[in-house]
Amino acid sequence: MKSQRIKEKEQSIRIIIRDEKSITNAVYKAKVAAQNCGFSKIDSTLIATVASELARNVLVHGSGGEVSIVTVNSNGMSGVEIIAEDKGPGIPDVEQAFKDGYSTRGTLGVGLPAVKRIMDEVEVSTGSKGTRILSRKWIRR
Repeated sequence: MKSQRIKEKEQSIRIIIRDEKSITNAVYKAKVAAQNCGFSKIDSTLIATVASELARNVLVHGSGGEVSIVTVNSNGMSGVEIIAEDKGPGIPDVEQAFKDGYSTRGTLGVGLPAVKRIMDEVEVSTGSKGTRILSRKWIRR
């Protein structure tokens, strides 16, 4: 999914992820940002779900890091970005990690595939010094 060049970032919130409470905070702030941007209640809840998955991955796989929630405008469109960054060991096989049912921790393996389905754009940068996942959803008008 090729990303568009973003012209204007309206609001940015950065949450340090270090425990369950910070994950809950990221989820809440993502939902509020999505609602304030104009997303429906359903889409706002889905965006909050993405924040939950990405924040949990930062904590579990990256031993902490941060999640940024950004409202954006480009070419008359509005949207929300969720950016998750950690300093963990990286994702060995990104393509595999985004397949349904794949898990390195014995879970159902639905988290990253759900991020890909929910969001319009997903970009992953990963290596031995950490992972950065940028996801973006645009309002459908």
